[in-house]
Amino acid sequence: MPLAQLITADHLHARLQEPGLVILDCRFALDDPTYGARSYGEGHIPGARFADLEHDLSSAKIKSVTGRHPLPEPAALIDRLRAWGIDNDSPIALYDDGPGAFAARAWWLLAWLGKREGVYLLDGGLKAWKEAGLPLSTEAPVAAPGNFRGQADAALLLHAGQLQQRLGNPELTLLDARALPRFRGETEPLDPVAGHIPGAQCAVFTDNLGGDGRFLPAEQLRARFDALRGSRPVESLVAYCGSGVTACHNLFAMSLAGYPLAPLYAGSWSEWITDPARPVATGD
Repeated sequence: MPLAQLITADHLHARLQEPGLVILDCRFALDDPTYGARSYGEGHIPGARFADLEHDLSSAKIKSVTGRHPLPEPAALIDRLRAWGIDNDSPIALYDDGPGAFAARAWWLLAWLGKREGVYLLDGGLKAWKEAGLPLSTEAPVAAPGNFRGQADAALLLHAGQLQQRLGNPELTLLDARALPRFRGETEPLDPVAGHIPGAQCAVFTDNLGGDGRFLPAEQLRARFDALRGSRPVESLVAYCGSGVTACHNLFAMSLAGYPLAPLYAGSWSEWITDPARPVATGD
């Protein structure tokens, strides 16, 4: 079974009564941290639990040390998964408003803890659900506690020092999921320093989607990442972004394309720039 799996709105709707199914609403807005919880309260897919990026899918930021969305402590995340009613064999559907970046963060965290089967992203997100005319609910479900057990996989992570040692290695393919103006350093709406990690390539995460907001076919995604990688080895791919969120979208898309799950530099740009000794590049 492939690691990255999509589910359509109609298919998810048909499975709503499936025993054990857990649905996580991962909506969030970087410019309005209360948006996700507020939107969930106004209407969500029936049976969905709310997974907040900052409170559930991240740990607290430590000023001048971490990036904006540090990874949660594994034990705390496992406790949260259990509170949502998740077991190791639970089928799980994840969604956000549509692009899938926040849902992909949840997908990656589950893979990091070893949950690599039965996890689906709703293709097109809540936008696709609404376009299909499917129902919403304002009821917050009460879940029986789950018994999920997991262990963080260190092989899926690259830390700043490890990445810095690899800069200049001709085999490294370092993919930055942020928009091109941020990559070039022309604008920086979220972090105090503009630019990118030297040697990185801009791989905007939204380019994984078609005009309808759904993921491109696997063969098109494969062609995209093959072109970015060139002749460099698959094993030398590393993904990052602003804070370790949208990079997960690229990792999901690469997995859809048949690539093995590459490491994530989870601290990403917002952590990289906390140390002024780390190099910064601008332009292409």
